[in-house]
Amino acid sequence: MRYYYLEHIEGYQRIKAEGKTAWGEIHGEEGFENFAARGFVAAVLPTLRFDTPEPTAFNYGCGTGPDACFLAQHGFRVDAVDLIPTAIEIAREQAAARGLDIQYAVQDICDLPLEGKQYDMIVDSYCLQCIVFDAERQRVFSAVRSRLKPSGYYLISTAIMDEEHQQLLDPDDTITDAATGTVYTRYGDGIIDIETGIVLRPLSSEPTDLPDAVQINATWYLPHRRHLTPAQLDAELASAGFQVIYRYPEHAGSLVCVARV
Repeated sequence: MRYYYLEHIEGYQRIKAEGKTAWGEIHGEEGFENFAARGFVAAVLPTLRFDTPEPTAFNYGCGTGPDACFLAQHGFRVDAVDLIPTAIEIAREQAAARGLDIQYAVQDICDLPLEGKQYDMIVDSYCLQCIVFDAERQRVFSAVRSRLKPSGYYLISTAIMDEEHQQLLDPDDTITDAATGTVYTRYGDGIIDIETGIVLRPLSSEPTDLPDAVQINATWYLPHRRHLTPAQLDAELASAGFQVIYRYPEHAGSLVCVARV
């Protein structure tokens, strides 16, 4: 099982078991309509220009579908994917309850074929932060570039190394991996390689079905997040062929990109 499956399988199973409708609800946040990127998406949509009155949108990492429903309610023809079947099951229920025609599918964005339907807008729903390794992130960016129309927009909402996350760092508590020499800093309940922004969380025991787990000295860890600074994220996107044209002032991890010609 890849590192990004376990947390999300367990999370969406909990959402279903507790009768909840959205990821934020299991983390003490409000419900379906108040999804994390709502302020950003609502602010930016009126500024975007499309060639058709019913533009197409592709929402990856859609979870239970709050972003996708919001887009459909604002005139988009929406396709949306998530890698967890339980999330898609709930998403279909939520769309049906609102009378919305959204095409949902189970799909790992890291394995999205490059060939296929192109979209006026592609939306990342706090998915990129969960994709840790460079090769996988580049596969995602390549898929987005190939599926985005030349005049299209790429909207990203992702956690970054901002002031809030800086407070999780304990610079006086570091761990040096004896095997590689990499220095990790305590970061909340895990550790982070500050150079790469890769966050790892400790496992309670040696894993049997998590090939991405790593042993650092005597403890096993699982890759968890990638928290880049805004400058690092901009550089990564530029390297992948994107240009940032707007950054939401309320959160520097919410931005709009276009593909560079």
